[in-house]
Amino acid sequence: MAIGKDGKTVVASLGDFLREQRLASRLSLRQLAEQVGVSNPYLSQIERGLRRPSAEVLQQIAKALRISAEQLYVRAGIVSPVAHGDQSVELAVLADAGLTERQKQSLLDVYASFLALNAGEPRDPS
Repeated sequence: MAIGKDGKTVVASLGDFLREQRLASRLSLRQLAEQVGVSNPYLSQIERGLRRPSAEVLQQIAKALRISAEQLYVRAGIVSPVAHGDQSVELAVLADAGLTERQKQSLLDVYASFLALNAGEPRDPS
């Protein structure tokens, strides 16, 4: 499990952020769970850092809280805050309704491995 700058796990940090956003939106756990289409216990586990939600659940949470889904993807560790510029590849994969969650994660893993591999090698100019 990834550890953030503050020593918290990425999932716990995401949960704290979601709780803050939910409270700022003046929504109860029950109200948000209903809007997102998940159970109260599941949403509570996400907020407490015990569960890592899928990209689809994060997208529904973002919609209900009126915040950026991309911001949640980064906080959840699904998309990395990249220094190489545009995150359009990651976001396009996450937005593709024709792929399952497992397929999306597999594609993101392969993409990340290519980026890591290329970062360690000089580029061929041809």
